[in-house]
Amino acid sequence: MATKETWAEQVIKQDEIDKYLINGKDFIDEQEILSHLEDNKNPDKQRIRDIMQKSLAIERLNPDEVAALLAVDDEDLLQEMYETALEVKRKVYDNRIVFFAPLYCSNLCVNSCLYCGFRKENTEEKRRILTMDEIREETRIMTREGHKRMIIVFGEHQRSNADYMVESIKAAYSVQEKSPKGPGVGNIRRINVNAAPMEISELKKLWEAGIGTYQVFQETYHKPTYKIVHPAGPKSNYQWRLYALHRAMEAGIDDVATGALFGVYDWKFEVMGLLYHAMDLERQFGIGPHTISFPRLTPASGSKLSTKSKYLVSDKDMKKIVAILRLSVPYTGLICTVREKPETHTALMTIGCTQTDASSNIGIGGYTDALKAKALAQAKGIKQIKNKQQFILNDTRSLDEMIREMAKLGMISSFCTAGYRCGRTGDKIMGLLKSCTEGKFCKLNAVLTFREFLDDYASDETREIGFPLIEKELAEIKEMPFYQKGKLHENFLKKYEQISNGERDIYI
Repeated sequence: MATKETWAEQVIKQDEIDKYLINGKDFIDEQEILSHLEDNKNPDKQRIRDIMQKSLAIERLNPDEVAALLAVDDEDLLQEMYETALEVKRKVYDNRIVFFAPLYCSNLCVNSCLYCGFRKENTEEKRRILTMDEIREETRIMTREGHKRMIIVFGEHQRSNADYMVESIKAAYSVQEKSPKGPGVGNIRRINVNAAPMEISELKKLWEAGIGTYQVFQETYHKPTYKIVHPAGPKSNYQWRLYALHRAMEAGIDDVATGALFGVYDWKFEVMGLLYHAMDLERQFGIGPHTISFPRLTPASGSKLSTKSKYLVSDKDMKKIVAILRLSVPYTGLICTVREKPETHTALMTIGCTQTDASSNIGIGGYTDALKAKALAQAKGIKQIKNKQQFILNDTRSLDEMIREMAKLGMISSFCTAGYRCGRTGDKIMGLLKSCTEGKFCKLNAVLTFREFLDDYASDETREIGFPLIEKELAEIKEMPFYQKGKLHENFLKKYEQISNGERDIYI
C-alpha cells in the first residue's frame, strides 16, 4: 500500500479538471464578481421589489440581481425580503422541515485546512477510524431517536477511500432497530455523503452503493483566501474541489450539494460564488445543486483562524444570507446546521430553510461515547467528558425538542425519502420543484413520516402539539384542488390509515 504522502500526491487527476474549463478558465472570475457588487451598490426599492417578484415566479436570479439584494441595508426592505423568502419557500416546499443527522466515520486527514480540527498538523486531535461494527452501533443509536436520514462524513485519507465509504454505507443501511415506543422498526432510509473530491471512477462506486446526495463544500470561492487557508494536501487544489460536483454528475450521481464556510472570507463574495456554481452546473448538466449549505465558522480545536478571522459573520448578516440564497435559487433546498445557537437556528428556519440536522454528534464514535458518558454520569454523579470534535456545535437540542419547536411554529417535520425511491431525482425533481409540484407530494409524505415519528419516538409533550398539527395538515390537504385529481387524496388517506395502524415506510 502506498504511503499517505504518495497517495495524496496521486489523488488529483488534471484531465478531470480540464474537461470542464472554458477556454482554460474556471467559472469563478473574481473581477467579474467584484464588478457586479460595485455596479449594484445603490439599488432603489422598486428594483428590489421587482427582483423579488422574479423569485416568486420561481426563476433563478442573475448576478446583477443577486448583487443588488446583497446591497440592501434598509430595515423595512430587509423585512420584505425575509417575508418574500418565506413565501417562496412555502410555494416550492410548503411548510415542511426535513431532518437528518451526521455520522462522522473518520478524522484521519491528509489536508492542512487552517479552520479545521481534523487537519493533519493538529496534535490535539485523537485520530480514529470506525470499524463496520462501530458504524452499525452509531447508526443504531441514531435510529433509536427517530432519524431516518443520514449524512455520512469522512476525512480525506487513504484508509477512508471510496471502498471504505461503500462498506460504511452498506453497514449503516443494514441496521434495523426496534423503536422504543411504537410498533415500528427504525432504519436509515437515505444516506447522503460528505466526502473529499474524487475521480469519476471512484464516484461511480458511491452511486452504485445507493447514496442520495453527494456533498462537497468549496469553503471559500475567493482564490487568494482559498490558497492561504488550504496550504497543503489535495484540498489545496482549488479547481479539483471546484469541479467535484461536475464529476459526480458525470458519474451518475444526479443530486449534488454545495456550500461555503461563512466567515473565511467576505460573505457577499461567497453568496455570489454559490450563485456562479449553481449557474455552471445548470449550464453543463441542465440542473443546479439539490441543496446549498451555509455553515458559519465556529471554534475548532487547535485552530486560531476559527476564532480570529476578520470575516466572522453576525447573526443579522446570517439572516440576510439565508433570505438572499432563497430568493436567488428559489427551487434549491437550503440546509441550516446546528452550528447556530438555538434562537438563531430557529430564526433562520423561519426565513426559508428546508432541512436541518438535529441531535448531532460530530465526534468519531461520538454517539456511542456520549451514551456511555451519560450512563456513567448518572451512575457515578460525575461530569461528562466532552469528546474532541471537528468544530463546536451550538444547538444541542434533541431531535424531539427541535421537532416540538418547529411544530409550535406551524412547521411539520419530515423524514421523507420517497422521491429517491420513486425516481423523483435529478432533472425530474428539479422540474417538479420549479413547477411547485414536488412540494405537494412532499406535504403528503411529511404527514406520513411525521405520524410515524409521533407514534414511535415522540415525547408526550411533542405528541400534544404534533397530533393537532397533523389534523390541521389533513384539513388543508382535503381542501386543496391538487389532491382531488384522480384518486390521490383517496390513496393518501388509505396510506395514512395504514401508518396509523402500525405499518411503516409507506409513501407516495
